[in-house]
Amino acid sequence: MINAANKDHCCGCSACVQICPQKCIHLKEDEHGFLYPIIANDLCVDCGVCEKVCPYHNIIEAKKPLSVYAAINPNEKIRYDSSSGGIFTMLAESVINDGGIVFGARFDENWDVVHDYTDTIVGIGSFRGSKYVQSRIGETYNIARDYLKKGYKVLFSGTSCQILGLKLFLRREYENLITIDVVCHGVPSPLVWREYLKWINPHNEVISHVNMRDKSRGWLRYSYVIRNEENVFYDDYAANSPYLQAFSRSLDLRPSCYNCPAKSGRALSDITLADNWSYAESSPEMFDNKGLSAVLIHSQKGCDMFNKIHSNSKKISYDAFISSNTSYCLSSTKTKFVNVFWNMFSETKMLAVDDVVNKMRPTLLYRFVNKFKSIFVGK
Repeated sequence: MINAANKDHCCGCSACVQICPQKCIHLKEDEHGFLYPIIANDLCVDCGVCEKVCPYHNIIEAKKPLSVYAAINPNEKIRYDSSSGGIFTMLAESVINDGGIVFGARFDENWDVVHDYTDTIVGIGSFRGSKYVQSRIGETYNIARDYLKKGYKVLFSGTSCQILGLKLFLRREYENLITIDVVCHGVPSPLVWREYLKWINPHNEVISHVNMRDKSRGWLRYSYVIRNEENVFYDDYAANSPYLQAFSRSLDLRPSCYNCPAKSGRALSDITLADNWSYAESSPEMFDNKGLSAVLIHSQKGCDMFNKIHSNSKKISYDAFISSNTSYCLSSTKTKFVNVFWNMFSETKMLAVDDVVNKMRPTLLYRFVNKFKSIFVGK
């Protein structure tokens, strides 16, 4: 029987909920906005199936990718609307053109993030772009399995733990399944996201657009933009957004993100996508500050899929990639400021971010000592 009492060991993939033959598991939101499984003990027959699909009960061996590429979608509009190089859209379009189904994360009408699926090129657009909130998987594992059994080609994208949850849930390989995970720093709290929207939109106006990786100021210094049809609520460098500051400093991540079970190729995906932050070393000739993807190939299916699309690409070394994308293999670090943040957030909501970030800033002495070390000790 699944026991979510230790929140460090539950990534919220919902595989246990969807696999339970007794339908005795449901998800409930905790005080920080994360979903955890609750079991109706009177209905549970202790069959153990839920444990067989749990990423934390089935630790996978780490593995290096078969190959790594820097890649760009030649469609400039798609690349501009994407977080990095627009490669996800090319892969998704290929599946749709083959009569397949694509699963991904999108905003719903309340700007919560949910997993959904589409069989149209237009529908892919809602899956494009970063959404720094944990998505609700819902019943998409079951839906994907139904399509797979009917013979449809299925592309399922998500965070590494969501893909691992799907693969464990399916309990067998499907030749018509392509899985894509994204390199993930961690998933922030949906509760913090909801409070941020209230803070940024105090008059509760209708929001028509959210872009957490707007490139109007360039890919390297992307912006955070929220607006309705007539008015911009927020438009500033992402580094200045209190919501993204909390995320980047690992203050409001799901507890399991500090102990992720799906790093270093453990997601069992066919392809991993990321920003290619190693461009200066690995692919300087491809850099134009409009977005550049890193594509990690893990299987022959992934290789065949990537070779099928016509991206502008260059093979790069795994070592170059990993030097600037440590989140691929390392979990986020939980500091003492995480508890400080949550204690303050319960009282002051978004104001807690500035207070905690200020506490996290290194002192003048600390900066001086580190500067001294970088100049003299390293010689």
